[in-house]
Amino acid sequence: MSRGWKITVVVVAVAGIVSTPLFWLLNSPDSGQLVGASVQAAVAIGALVGVLFQQPSNGPAAAPAPGPVDVAVDTGKAEATGGGSANTGIRRPAGAGSESATAERTGDATADGTGSSANTGIDYS
Repeated sequence: MSRGWKITVVVVAVAGIVSTPLFWLLNSPDSGQLVGASVQAAVAIGALVGVLFQQPSNGPAAAPAPGPVDVAVDTGKAEATGGGSANTGIRRPAGAGSESATAERTGDATADGTGSSANTGIDYS
């Protein structure tokens, strides 16, 4: 139940609970009116207790927003020389997040020289 509905139910229940004694005191009720007022008070109290003890929802509204989804499709050629690095796909720090990553139909990767690296897909370094 949303916060707005809870507030509405509480306000209506409190109004029902408060109006019952006022009705009894101001109108010198007969037995039928007393029964009606008692039912009104019981329903109002039940609604109030029900709302106050209701657990918060764990439905879709409470779910955390999904993280980003990384996609690299038909990436170009990656070439690194002389200790450099080249990447035409997705680069993420090692151990960063659990989001989805996809690399499809990636091109060639060429690295030339000591310490060089080239990547056309997903790089977790």
